[in-house]
Amino acid sequence: MMETFGASISEVRNVATGNSNDGTVEMEGFKQRVDEIISKVDKLEQKVHDVENFYSSMNKKQTNTLKGNSTSKDKEKHVPSIKKQQQDASRREVAALKRMQDLMRQFGTILRQITQHKWAWPFMQPVDVEGLGLHDYYEVIDKPMDFSTIKNQMEAKDGTGYKHIREICADVRLVFKNAMKYNDEKSDVHVMAKTLLAKFEEKWLQLLPKVTEEETRREEEEAEAQLALQVAQEAAQAKMARDLSNELYEVDVILEELREMVLKRCRKMSTEEKRKLGDGLTRLSPDDLSKALEIVAQSNPSFQATAEEVDLDMDAQSESTLWRLKYFVKEALEVQGKNSGNMGGNENQNNNKRKKEFCDAIAKTKKKTKKTT
Repeated sequence: MMETFGASISEVRNVATGNSNDGTVEMEGFKQRVDEIISKVDKLEQKVHDVENFYSSMNKKQTNTLKGNSTSKDKEKHVPSIKKQQQDASRREVAALKRMQDLMRQFGTILRQITQHKWAWPFMQPVDVEGLGLHDYYEVIDKPMDFSTIKNQMEAKDGTGYKHIREICADVRLVFKNAMKYNDEKSDVHVMAKTLLAKFEEKWLQLLPKVTEEETRREEEEAEAQLALQVAQEAAQAKMARDLSNELYEVDVILEELREMVLKRCRKMSTEEKRKLGDGLTRLSPDDLSKALEIVAQSNPSFQATAEEVDLDMDAQSESTLWRLKYFVKEALEVQGKNSGNMGGNENQNNNKRKKEFCDAIAKTKKKTKKTT
């Protein structure tokens, strides 16, 4: 990118010093490339502006929601970084894990009380399907469960153990429900399982409020953490958009200065070129003519581009303005030529009084030029 840009500047210098055999063509090509870059920058700026507004408005909404859901009155006014949010999330995760382990220890007390019951012995080890000749057991029971399996999983240190107290509760229930499902209602095993299940549910209800409280707290913490992380991410992206917007603005300024530098170093336009430029202006459409007058007004604040009568003196314009007009007229006429096949015969009737008066002003300028020559 930089090599291409540097080569273009060298071409401009050759044109400005008269070292190029076809300076005008090269100058027009360079000017076209600069204009294309500026056009792309304009589009990027608009997109960045839209993204920045989106994230800014989103951050305000999210921050307000975060404040509304928080019980703290003294919230930080700034948005914490993504890294800090992740660190806070890790600390919350560790704290929540400790609280859950404490609940599991309390559950362990309940489990010991159940397993120490005189009727618990049939459920302490996995069912000896082959030894008891229970050939249809796996057809009836989808997931076998026993207290030794539960105990091993509660004590597992390799990460395969229970993560939540409700997982243990579900397996304890499964032990008794499997027995009740496979054995007849009047059988001893069925009655024993039903009795122990009732005792377990009674003790579980005593612990359940603490479990529910922890779950509610965990959900609130996760929701707030997720919202805070989202705000931090959007704030970071909004900052990136603002930084990019500033960089694009600087590029836009540099390109504009470069274009002005190129135009200022252009050679002086000849009388014949001014005459051709005047002829070209008279052939512009009303819209393009208005744009051409705006070019003149940009370098000449006193010029009234929107006045009813416009008197444009070519000799009074700066060289940069004349060359900008030349490039604009050339491109506009090329576009008009391409579109002429699609335009009806009424196009010539659209030239209003303002264009006629402008053409008369151009004609006056031609006469002035002839007198001076």
